[in-house]
Amino acid sequence: MRAEIIRIGNSKGLRIPKAVLEQCGMKRAVDLRVEDHSLIVTPYEEVREGWDKCFQLMAKNKDDTLLDISSLSNSWDEDEWQW
Repeated sequence: MRAEIIRIGNSKGLRIPKAVLEQCGMKRAVDLRVEDHSLIVTPYEEVREGWDKCFQLMAKNKDDTLLDISSLSNSWDEDEWQW
């Protein structure tokens, strides 16, 4: 599909048809990267998207207890950290 580069103020932009955006799952934001002289556009994904639902499920299953911090210590904790 051919798309024209348009002027938007001092910037440039691409007008992408709504159907293409929907097909790709793109809503408000996208990730852009350049690879081998090509522009790669992918849907933006929140880093912690869905964590809230997982935490709610953990609480429901009573799987949200704190870890035993003493079992997590290492040599740096023992030698370097000031408790």
